[in-house]
Amino acid sequence: MKPKEILVFGASGQIGRNLIRKLTKNNYKVIAVTRNIHQKGYILKTQANPGYLEIVELERLSEERIRELFKTCSICINLIGILYEESKNQFKKIHSKLPTLLSKISKETNIDQFIHISALGVENAKDSAYATSKLEGEKGVRENFENAVILKPSIVYSIDDNFTTNFMTLLSRLPLMPLFYNGETKFAPIHVSDLTEIITQVILNQIKNQTIECIGPEELSFKEIIKKILNSIERKRFLVPIPLPIAKIQATLLEFLPSFLQGGRKQLTSDQLRLLKYNNIPSKRYKTNLDLQFNPKLKYFDKEILKYSYMWKVGGEYSKKKSI
Repeated sequence: MKPKEILVFGASGQIGRNLIRKLTKNNYKVIAVTRNIHQKGYILKTQANPGYLEIVELERLSEERIRELFKTCSICINLIGILYEESKNQFKKIHSKLPTLLSKISKETNIDQFIHISALGVENAKDSAYATSKLEGEKGVRENFENAVILKPSIVYSIDDNFTTNFMTLLSRLPLMPLFYNGETKFAPIHVSDLTEIITQVILNQIKNQTIECIGPEELSFKEIIKKILNSIERKRFLVPIPLPIAKIQATLLEFLPSFLQGGRKQLTSDQLRLLKYNNIPSKRYKTNLDLQFNPKLKYFDKEILKYSYMWKVGGEYSKKKSI
């Protein structure tokens, strides 16, 4: 039986937009929560079949407003996350307090499923505020709603991401690329369409009380990822290992430089530098999507980024035919 409605927090992000498209295509009614309906509403409306999407503006995440939204839903999905703090304690508010509140309301309203998106590889990063806030959020979810499903993806990439596209921009402009920790940190990149398929399968199979690490089919070091991106945009750059003391100075300077001077987002913060010490691959504490037979359909990182990297090549869109 189809759920009444699916409530999605963080709907306007990369994962949210792709998830809305998949859910509504399969005839699920979605309530998408966004902080700015005038800025994000028109984007979200293009992702859904007519009549299957309701967009709700929630500028401030007040408990009273959130409780109202839960009255008609049977599934809640929390996708909200940030990579750096714009204000003090923002990690704790977004990654710890919000999922704790949502899971608490989920339990009180007795909904069928609560699905929370956390992050892979945060268990060992005790010195990272991002990682500890994510772990606090997971703990709050488990304490409040035993049947919750926590998904822990590695790097999620696509044409809509802020990862591969950001590096394509940097590598097309900079003569060299700094490698922190010698570029040895490992990742298991997963395409956004494969992650949204996992979420859909969790709903369809009514999976409950699970923590699932979500990974793609390859484990790649940071250096390997950069090389594959360089190959996709047909550029050659010097890859230079940066000593940690110099890297810390660079991160501190970039952290205090306004986002608008860095292309709209912080390129590196001290917390992100600390997080880069730790591998972003399965911890073996939990099952992965591969264990559950939710196998990625998109097999190779380099082949997928080639489909949208043409805009960063010399010649831009006129080089598109080379990547097909």
